[in-house]
Amino acid sequence: MNKDNSEFLARLASIAADIEVLLKQLLDDAPLEGEIFRPARLVAAMRHAALDGGKRLRPFLLVETAAIFGASRASALMAGAALELVHCYSLAHDDLPAMDDDDLRRGRPTVHKAFDEATAILVGDALLTLAFDVMARSRVHPDPAIRVALVLELARASGFGGMAGGQMLDLAAEGRFAPKRTLTESEVTTLQAMKTGALIRFACRAGAILGQADAAARASADRYGAAIGQAFQIADDLLDVEGDAKTLGKAAGKDAAAGKATLVAALGPAGARARLKELVAEADGALAPFGAKADTLRAAARFVAERRT
Repeated sequence: MNKDNSEFLARLASIAADIEVLLKQLLDDAPLEGEIFRPARLVAAMRHAALDGGKRLRPFLLVETAAIFGASRASALMAGAALELVHCYSLAHDDLPAMDDDDLRRGRPTVHKAFDEATAILVGDALLTLAFDVMARSRVHPDPAIRVALVLELARASGFGGMAGGQMLDLAAEGRFAPKRTLTESEVTTLQAMKTGALIRFACRAGAILGQADAAARASADRYGAAIGQAFQIADDLLDVEGDAKTLGKAAGKDAAAGKATLVAALGPAGARARLKELVAEADGALAPFGAKADTLRAAARFVAERRT
């Protein structure tokens, strides 16, 4: 492991640890003003879905992008926690039998396996709702206009024109509602930009919003986010084909077996790796205006493309 990679992994782990602390605080048993009561089983299931999990890449990207523009780290972490709550909600729902029907997530039973399906649905509902509660708080930013902008962008990234819509396209591509057909490369790219890429892209846009970056800088952050979002999904699809369940912490080979629409299926593994290389270069180019301040984000692009879990 070289020094640069070691430093990157240390920063990734540090932000993940800070996000974990915030999530534990947000998922406390005690009700807040305006709440009536927090049912113990629901809180426990929400913690199962949100805590002790993953690399926290999305909040990492938000925090590191915000740092380029001099935004408060505490503010960025709180916004990152809100974003992670949306991501965790999506996993709880995606794992349900009606969706991807997965038994494992991050090496543990999925929420509906550890609890039950009805609880898993409510977990997703509650995590998503809590995310917007958190994003609207003054701890994210003292300026209400900044918080409104973040809430609006997060809603559009996670809703029917973003992540949820992408999930619908994914189900349709499996032949759930009509005879299955092979999607074009462009259609697969759109699906993945919505289902997976939208929240990753939001993370980078949100960092620029928190830092009150100008229009040109926001556009650069957006281009970076779009490229790294597509790279993340291609790498994930390659892992599904080439990885194993023990390493991944979830079932491997399911997407390929189900004939899911992926760029690996469309381009082949070699073509997908070539596309990954192009996307890392695209992400690097988008960061050019920020110079050395963006070195951590450059390392993040390489990490996403080369990851093994």
